[in-house]
Amino acid sequence: MVQNKETPMETDVSCNEVFQRESADYQDLSSKYRGDYENYSKQFAKIYTARISELSKVLTEKARKKWGTAKIMQLSELAECEDERCIIIGTLYKHQQNKPSILKELSEDEQLVLPVVKDDYCSDDDLVYLEDDTSRIKLVGNVNIKDTVTGVVCAVLGRQDQNSSFKVEEWCFPGCLPQEKISSPTKGKIVLISGLELATAEVNLELNLLVEWLCGMLGDSSTQKEGASVVRVIIAGNSIKGTSDSHVNKGLQGGKALDLAVTKEIAIGTKKMDDLLSELAKFCCVTLMPGQHDIATFMMPQKPLHSCMFPQSRRYNSVSGATNPWIGKIGNRLISGTSGQPIEDLIKVSGANYLSPIEWLERTLNWRHFCPTAPDTLPCYPYHEKDLFIMEECPNIYFAGNMNKFETKLWEGEDKQVVRLICIPKFSTTKTVVLVDLDTLETRTVSFGTS
Repeated sequence: MVQNKETPMETDVSCNEVFQRESADYQDLSSKYRGDYENYSKQFAKIYTARISELSKVLTEKARKKWGTAKIMQLSELAECEDERCIIIGTLYKHQQNKPSILKELSEDEQLVLPVVKDDYCSDDDLVYLEDDTSRIKLVGNVNIKDTVTGVVCAVLGRQDQNSSFKVEEWCFPGCLPQEKISSPTKGKIVLISGLELATAEVNLELNLLVEWLCGMLGDSSTQKEGASVVRVIIAGNSIKGTSDSHVNKGLQGGKALDLAVTKEIAIGTKKMDDLLSELAKFCCVTLMPGQHDIATFMMPQKPLHSCMFPQSRRYNSVSGATNPWIGKIGNRLISGTSGQPIEDLIKVSGANYLSPIEWLERTLNWRHFCPTAPDTLPCYPYHEKDLFIMEECPNIYFAGNMNKFETKLWEGEDKQVVRLICIPKFSTTKTVVLVDLDTLETRTVSFGTS
């Protein structure tokens, strides 16, 4: 059989049967993340201004519907209406002494080593404030400090007390957007993978098994039929590396030696990734997202991995570079997600260990925002006209990559939205991928572990 050098093969072959590869229309809807936003003359505060400007309109309507005739007030008006029950709308700010601070680092003249990376930034002294364009006020009462994170726009019902704090009774968040109705089903399945970490992977039998399964060269007829049902593979970040390299106090020669070793490791990992993409591209379509530790822009949104890194696979139209976050449409299904940085950062700033990553993923849907902690603790570009991380549509499938374990939930909203939430496990440690049916949204894992 002749293999097309530009498009994936249409069939998977077994000894007795030929299976037609399923196909589906594909649209990348992430063009807004590909623009040139590297204008560092703008202040990061503009992001919060744009965020509250857009989401306060939604919250005003929701708050009036939820709380009736209670008056909506700006924070600057509260001093004249002490102890009056009212609604205020603003952006949450969580004051945390343990958060990373470049000013704090620069002020420590004797600092000779990098600051210790903390698992979370929480302490007993954390405080929660709500701020709008006029001022800021401390929130007390019905406030769970661990559940609260900086950057979330919300409305709260309560009253200002004698200590000039706002005593919260109830909360209201923007909520998930209405969902577009699907006129016809989408046949086929997608495979979600993250955390390949090829630079540090040794001989990877599990990855070879994955490739053979996707290419129809593994298992019996039913296994090959399932492989042929995959219309697209989405690789969600950290494909080359899974950790960042930092070294200090090694001296000139020691630092150069480490840099050389890291460069060699990255080159090997990139070559492995190019080989993998080239193999997959012959048989199925691939969307490749960057991750936190890949060779890509560090700030969110991350631009696609440059095609020059992959000289073999760049020849195939079936390989598509994508941004992080990514939004796309496969058939009639709207799919969006990230490579995991927003969820990891939410866990760090909250310290709420009783909440799982899938619960944080659900909350971002309710907050209507991909990366609420950007730019506070999650680096991002200094947008000033618009906050591009605000969700503008309700997805059918919403994922986060590079999680420690697989989690999924079929979320149902107040307006009958149905969203399949997925936490994709790291392949490097779990040897597991996620298979999603585009028609039914049924989800299961496929493991290639040898133990």
